[in-house]
Amino acid sequence: MIDTVKQCVRIKQNVEPFPAPIYVTRPVFPKIEEVTAKLEDIWRAQWLTNNGPQHHKLEEELTEYLKVPYLSLFNNGTIALMVACQSLRLTGDVITTPFTFAATPHVLSWNNIRPIFCDIDPVTMNINADQIEFMITPQTTAILAVHVFGTPCDVEKIQAVADKYGLRVVYDAAHAFGVEVDGKGIGTFGDISMMSFHATKLYHTVEGGALMHKDKHLKERIDLLKNFGIKNEEEVVMPGINGKLNEVQAAIGRIMLGYMAEEREKRIALGKIYDEELGDVPGITLMPKVEDNIRLNHQYYVIRIDETKFGRSRDYVYDHFKEYNVFTRKYFHPLCSEFTCYRQLSSAAPEKLPVAVKVGREVLSMPMYGGLTEDDARKICGILKSFRN
Repeated sequence: MIDTVKQCVRIKQNVEPFPAPIYVTRPVFPKIEEVTAKLEDIWRAQWLTNNGPQHHKLEEELTEYLKVPYLSLFNNGTIALMVACQSLRLTGDVITTPFTFAATPHVLSWNNIRPIFCDIDPVTMNINADQIEFMITPQTTAILAVHVFGTPCDVEKIQAVADKYGLRVVYDAAHAFGVEVDGKGIGTFGDISMMSFHATKLYHTVEGGALMHKDKHLKERIDLLKNFGIKNEEEVVMPGINGKLNEVQAAIGRIMLGYMAEEREKRIALGKIYDEELGDVPGITLMPKVEDNIRLNHQYYVIRIDETKFGRSRDYVYDHFKEYNVFTRKYFHPLCSEFTCYRQLSSAAPEKLPVAVKVGREVLSMPMYGGLTEDDARKICGILKSFRN
């Protein structure tokens, strides 16, 4: 009976499900012959991991591409962020956002640091820089902010607060590959910034990550920490971890740099279609607009759904999209502050995070990847508008 009702609705709307699943994202795959050529280089060098030639070349190329003074490669972004905390010797409490991927507060916990959740800005969905100062205590040692969906945080205001109280600033820039502010790479702000090169990101090394920083001595410490603290064959100078990126992934990363311009342009075109199709729909809030001095990477396209104005909840839309073979994501739901491992914290109380709670119930990440056609994007928008009650 339920299937019959769904079929009648589709006939009324004259929209058929997509024949194959449309996911929220798909990895960019390099041409296999390019990968094969790089593998032949690796086989000739007989070097698979542990700071080989592909690793060194990718570090050099990314340092230039991302416009940062120093960059250290890692096997994933989470390990990179853990090492960032270690390298700065962070302790006590660190102020962060509840509206982020689980890895952000987890790296604090793994470093025996207590995350202190600060509410978010209602427009950018980043940490609310105006509230950070009120949360600082004698136990606070740093601010861990996230450039959510690639939209830069208020880096100047955050740095001003940090300077006033002698705090470190770490940025989770997992979403912000290639983002720039006033022509400066996003990795030049704060003490350290982390990027994720996971396959779901705009740029990837299959799995991987990096730390970006401005201090030569800090890079030396980071590079020791990611390699067990080994200084040479006979000296281990600190307790490190295995965070190295291998040669195969580094080689793929070098190839992927050549795909970034085209992929970004395709996503810009898709974003314009979403803007055009959804901009006037009551109850739909689009990605926040940014100033002209900011260069975005267009990795994500996120909307917010106001149930009162749209007539349907975000969860209704998320569930019913699946009937059309469209798979969106509720980034980031539940909030990190709602996890069982954090909800007992005083700062995790919902009444202290009203904006984050509201946004967490409204946000929906739409399909966004270069392989998605413009016709597909328009059809997805048509399906979404058909849900409106």
